[in-house]
Amino acid sequence: MGIIEKIKEIEAEMARTQKNKATEYHLGQLKAKIAKLRTQLLEPPKGSSGAGEGFEVTKFGHGRVALIGFPSVGKSTLLTMLTGTHSEAASYEFTTLTCIPGIIHYNDTKIQLLDLPGIIEGASEGKGRGRQVIAVSKSSDIVLMVLDASKSEGHRQILTKELEAVGLRLNKRPPQIYFKKKKTGGISFNSTMPLTHVDEKLCYQILHEYKIHNAEVLFREDATVDDLIDVIEGNRKYMKCIYVYNKIDVIGIDDVDKLARQPNSVVISCNLKLNLDRLLARMWEEMGLVRVYTKPQGQQPDFTEPVVLSVDRGGCTVEDFCNHIHRSLVKDVKYVLVWGISARHYPQHCGLSHALQDEDVVQIVKKKEKEDGGRGRFKSHSNAPARISDREKKAPLKT
Repeated sequence: MGIIEKIKEIEAEMARTQKNKATEYHLGQLKAKIAKLRTQLLEPPKGSSGAGEGFEVTKFGHGRVALIGFPSVGKSTLLTMLTGTHSEAASYEFTTLTCIPGIIHYNDTKIQLLDLPGIIEGASEGKGRGRQVIAVSKSSDIVLMVLDASKSEGHRQILTKELEAVGLRLNKRPPQIYFKKKKTGGISFNSTMPLTHVDEKLCYQILHEYKIHNAEVLFREDATVDDLIDVIEGNRKYMKCIYVYNKIDVIGIDDVDKLARQPNSVVISCNLKLNLDRLLARMWEEMGLVRVYTKPQGQQPDFTEPVVLSVDRGGCTVEDFCNHIHRSLVKDVKYVLVWGISARHYPQHCGLSHALQDEDVVQIVKKKEKEDGGRGRFKSHSNAPARISDREKKAPLKT
């Protein structure tokens, strides 16, 4: 029996098992088994060289956004409108067969937009080119899930289910669970608050399913069984996702209003070029990019090309800003002067741990090198050799 058949068999068993207090331990074990099998499904087959047919493109710009959706929902048209890059669009499905990149120039930054082939139900099991699409999506900063506004809401649920099956968690934060494997000592189970979904016995059963018999587990929130399994697996990717509803020109205004009021949703029309500026603004807001401008000492700030930082790519502190310019700059910094939103007064003397905000201006003041100088009693040090044997001997006096 293959891995996919085992997963379907366990899912069928979970579907026919009643959910109550008596069966929660059994369901927890089944969830752990499915998570293990899906992890095996994503691993490359044994004996393969590792290099397979894919369409990964080189990272470029200050951020990366991936377009995910069913075939013929308008991904290629959206890429063409936002970037100017031509991506073939037609009325038949699976027009795009590979990854087509484009660059969005927005707010003095460059954002890479990837048009990926449409995925179908069962993509997490390898149907179509689902695995390659999902692999590229994991390397992105945010995901734009393009949906057809005229179709049913089930498309969004199917895509979310396929992405969660391969370890992508959309618009979720990592669970507050501390987990560490140990060599000896058994399993230590603790929590800082009352737990309603998981108890000590269920935690032990799930850990034993993974053949973990020595570990330390600390719950800092009332997490579920799925959260515990995600922490044990350790390969989950938590990403921000914007649900983009295209083709709003073919539905009524009441339906458009209902879709627009949903969380993390933007309604657009590529045909009539409606609301594209709002989509760009929402992308910028979710990516959290921080533009920092430099100011040379005694000169005006340089507003032509900013240094772009982000929390997901290194951080937004002064130290991260210095490392972005040059790795050796940090040890030469005496202090920095900051103008902008993050400063309490203009200019503010800041250290390396100061968090920068968007459109701040930074001037770096370097340490001065000690000069060999001074005269007479103001001399900082002697020029004589350190060892007595190295000193020059005076010529003997003439008699």
